[in-house]
Amino acid sequence: MHFNHYGGSAARLATALVNQCREAAGPPDPEALARILAAHQLEPGRLTRREAGDLAAWAAHLDQAYGEPDLDRQVALVNELLDLGASRPFVSRHGGRPPHLHYFPEDPDVVTRVRAQTAAGLAHVVCDAAGQRLGRCDRDGCGAVFLDTSRNGRRRFCSLRCANRVRVADHRARSVR
Repeated sequence: MHFNHYGGSAARLATALVNQCREAAGPPDPEALARILAAHQLEPGRLTRREAGDLAAWAAHLDQAYGEPDLDRQVALVNELLDLGASRPFVSRHGGRPPHLHYFPEDPDVVTRVRAQTAAGLAHVVCDAAGQRLGRCDRDGCGAVFLDTSRNGRRRFCSLRCANRVRVADHRARSVR
């Protein structure tokens, strides 16, 4: 499945941010979060501890929209994210680029930009794919989230590693019988 800029790269950023903050033990690491932002074409410079904390708190909000089986509940969660994170959309032509839609001011702080962009990204995914593409790993004990871009939209695991672990455990359980 293909998504537009906000539904694709912004939703991928949301997914990476949620997973990084879920895995982190203790306070969020500003350098690790800055690497994630840079990998998703956001150049935050040096993040402060406060900005990292704000991003981790935002990731906790984003996390709720993944794997939600009730579409009405998922829509309500994404609308809440849009309310908390998005500014008024507008058409921009910055940097000599052709007109394109922005969900945040042209020179926002990094937290404002991430909040607006990720909220819009999840909203596009919910609208384009009825939310079924925002998944949570089915392996017991994992809990990682993923953006399902597979052709048939039936992805169940965050990675091949988790899928293999479940399949091997299932095979062993059948072999014992």
